[in-house]
Amino acid sequence: MQFDIVTLFPAIAEGPLGASILGKAIDKGLIQVNLHNLRDWAEGKHQITDDTPYGGGDGMVMKVDPVARALAELKTRQPQARVLLMSPQGKTFRQADAERLTRETSLILVCGRYEGFDERVRSLVDEELSLGDFVLTGGELAALTILDATARLVPGVLGAAGSALADSFSDGLLEYPQYTRPAEFEGMRVPEVLTSGNHKAIADWRRREQLRRTLARRPDLLENAPLTDADRNFLQQLQAVGEDAES
Repeated sequence: MQFDIVTLFPAIAEGPLGASILGKAIDKGLIQVNLHNLRDWAEGKHQITDDTPYGGGDGMVMKVDPVARALAELKTRQPQARVLLMSPQGKTFRQADAERLTRETSLILVCGRYEGFDERVRSLVDEELSLGDFVLTGGELAALTILDATARLVPGVLGAAGSALADSFSDGLLEYPQYTRPAEFEGMRVPEVLTSGNHKAIADWRRREQLRRTLARRPDLLENAPLTDADRNFLQQLQAVGEDAES
């Protein structure tokens, strides 16, 4: 899978892309990431990519023409690429979006700066994505986040094939509690079921803890989560005893 990031500050992305899981995935050829400086498509001696807004106002606005030239060239190399605009006005990025984007062979992520883009840039992209109801100094961190969340779902990127299957939000619920050695720390013990070797009991415990944790922390997720009759019965039992916090 190929990712192309268009930014005024490629150096922001270099560190994260050279380390840990993403770095290894790039080295193995599981994903390809190309960083592009938007100034390479700006005209004039000073390669200007922004200008003052029509109608007045504070700050600078990113020009449409350098972005248009950048996307036109990148699309000639990857005609099937889906173009994503990093924008606080975009749709909030979810795990389901990461899963959806893995079905693409190529993504172009466009990062903004300053007061945002000339409105005409929006006509050049396929969708706008946001990390949430807050504003960053630029779109680079959002692009890296979306890249990371998507790339880790590409087969082979994570060390264990099933690692992503139990992640929070992968099945509409929060992930169950995890433990490792030591078995006891300052009086806090690992639940006995996890050391029992009974895989069916462990799976049942984990599912119940997913439901318990989601009810306590993100009850809104339960509205759309794929629940079984057993799941619903367990949730009703928790609610019947007034359990609104994790235990």
